[in-house]
Amino acid sequence: MTTQKNNLMKVQRRRFLKGSSALAGAALAAPAILKYRSAMAQDKPSELIIRAWGGVWVESLENGVSNPFSEATGIDVRHDLTEDNEIRPKIWAAVDQGRVPPIHINWDTTTNASKSALREVTEDLGDIPGLDELLPLAQPSGMDGWPLINTYSYVYVLAYRDEAFPDGAPDSWQVMLDPKYKGRVAIYDDGIGFHPAAQVAGGGTVEDIPDNMDACWSFFEQLKANEPLLGEDPDFTAWFQNGEIDVACTIISNARAAKQNGVPVSWTVPKEGAKLDTDGLWIPKGLPENELYWAKKYIETALAAENLQTWCNSLGLPPVRPGLEPPADLVGDPAYPTSEEDLARLIRVPTPILVEHESDWFARVNEIMQG
Repeated sequence: MTTQKNNLMKVQRRRFLKGSSALAGAALAAPAILKYRSAMAQDKPSELIIRAWGGVWVESLENGVSNPFSEATGIDVRHDLTEDNEIRPKIWAAVDQGRVPPIHINWDTTTNASKSALREVTEDLGDIPGLDELLPLAQPSGMDGWPLINTYSYVYVLAYRDEAFPDGAPDSWQVMLDPKYKGRVAIYDDGIGFHPAAQVAGGGTVEDIPDNMDACWSFFEQLKANEPLLGEDPDFTAWFQNGEIDVACTIISNARAAKQNGVPVSWTVPKEGAKLDTDGLWIPKGLPENELYWAKKYIETALAAENLQTWCNSLGLPPVRPGLEPPADLVGDPAYPTSEEDLARLIRVPTPILVEHESDWFARVNEIMQG
């Protein structure tokens, strides 16, 4: 996978830290040390609305960021669980029509966030303190400035029920085509995260993405015969907990949540590799000035070391701030990449390619599965 990685990289690519430095590179310790000079600091909104994913995802954000922010500022945080693909056109329409957008901050995939950035509906976040302390991965590739901030990376792992694999982890995505697991395999309803792995498992190469993906679509056609369950993040955790599936392509966080609930579930990075991706935070244009001010303070809070560690450790995902400790259960796990060796086993499709083609890939998967 090293050659593939090198080729890809050539393409464009609930708590606060103690101390009096507050949010400028650290975090708030208590409301009493809030020292904002802007008049906007005095005009607090009653709440901030943050779009989030359900299940372990929103729980992690609430514990790691939202609750500490509310405790420190007195501003309530409401989480909007509308799916990211559903809320995006609503935000775009609001900006186009000069209306106040329906949320203050979008917790989004980097690909979708980049689509909004290219449409110029995102606020610039370059004035948020401490950005120079983050890993380069925090800044979106192929764009000027900071229209969004990546907060962590994640891997779409091959998750499996231990009882279904008594001899150990399956070593290939091909296991999802095995008739013995018919009706007991699962992917995301649009195939997100699985397209590159299906391309390789189907006999193609990553280098052929996006120009020749016949191998990918052939794999999905074969997978359809195995009657996969199609869902979103909370579904995978529930399916494993209810014993409804044996194997799935999902983000590590969902399988780990089931395991932490006592379900015998494991995961692996198969020999073909697994997709590495990132998520981030962005603010839509059109907010009142005081709400924009506090939305940026929320993101500043999210990036503070202790908050980011709590948030990401709950999800089992590597944060963009260096020097943070991984969860004890993920030390050395190839699905928690911290080294070049880990990264060499993973597939990273450049964001510009995803921005241009991912919607078409989603439509193709829907066509195959519904045909």
